[in-house]
Amino acid sequence: MIELVHLVKRFGELVAVNDLSLTVPRGEFFAVLGPNAAGKTTTIRILAGLIKPTSGSARVAGFDVQAQPVEARRRLAYVPDFPFLYDKLTPWEFFRFTGQLFQMEDARIRSVANELVARFNLEPYLGKQIEGLSHGTRQRVAIASALLHAPEVVVLDEPMVGLDPHHARVLKDVLKEKSRQGMTIFISSHQLSVAEEMADRIGIIHQGRLVAVGTHEELRRQSGQDGALEQSFLALTAQEANFTEEKAAAH
Repeated sequence: MIELVHLVKRFGELVAVNDLSLTVPRGEFFAVLGPNAAGKTTTIRILAGLIKPTSGSARVAGFDVQAQPVEARRRLAYVPDFPFLYDKLTPWEFFRFTGQLFQMEDARIRSVANELVARFNLEPYLGKQIEGLSHGTRQRVAIASALLHAPEVVVLDEPMVGLDPHHARVLKDVLKEKSRQGMTIFISSHQLSVAEEMADRIGIIHQGRLVAVGTHEELRRQSGQDGALEQSFLALTAQEANFTEEKAAAH
């Protein structure tokens, strides 16, 4: 479960996240969409405990990310859009390192890693140093390692970047399967089709504000559009832009 309560993040005069509140229940697949610089990545980085909010709070599985960081991070896996990996390790060494961080026994690491290696087609790369792998392969290594300790919540920022169509399909299948098993999935994506196809609910962020939340059908009703998600997205962000301009003009 994810709980964001009146979240605000300022960088000087810039309000990157503006009074954002959201609850994502256990087992939900939630996708957040928004234009560039809308506040998506800042929200995710707060949720992952990488930066502190100016005000408000973020909780993962009931634990406050700032007040109880160790407990929150034990239950969370985070994959940024450009994952950090130890280049001099092989994927297999990295899996072992990750498992040990979460106090997994070696036998358990091997068992779970073998399953993930098979799902993400990583067998040919297990003995190669990560620095020599393509971006797409590194992305698959990062995602597999994130799932290794069976986190309660997985947060992924642009997870499809660098993946070819086959491995993008594999990732979609794995994430939907994990969601059905009770894992909470929270992704940011520029690809509206990913959210349209996979998400139980979708949130739209624009200029730091959460302007709409709901199923695809609920977003259609909110936007007054009856077509693809793209139409709802464009209508809702345009409405928010108009509201912001009118508010600024009034002052």
